Amino acid sequence: MNRYQYTNITNARYKTTRYPKFPVNANDTYIITRTGDRLDSLAYEFLGSVEQWWILAEANNLGKGTFAVEPGIQIRIPFNVFNMSDRLQRANMEK
Repeated sequence: MNRYQYTNITNARYKTTRYPKFPVNANDTYIITRTGDRLDSLAYEFLGSVEQWWILAEANNLGKGTFAVEPGIQIRIPFNVFNMSDRLQRANMEK
């Protein structure tokens, strides 16, 4: 899934993409990062797609300009990321 799929385009310019929230859930998974971990590789390992790296970034307030993740920090893997296409579309509907 392309994370810009539901981003509005005005005059051939992208507007800011709004991301859905990922509230803490009792079924979330927590990991401690290792040396060499990256948001895209963790997304592949836990969510099944490197394209979903932004879910981990949003849920953990990471990824400002890099995929690299500092080793030894706790990362939350959100439990309910199903229907992400619908949630992303709803977050970006014009008001």
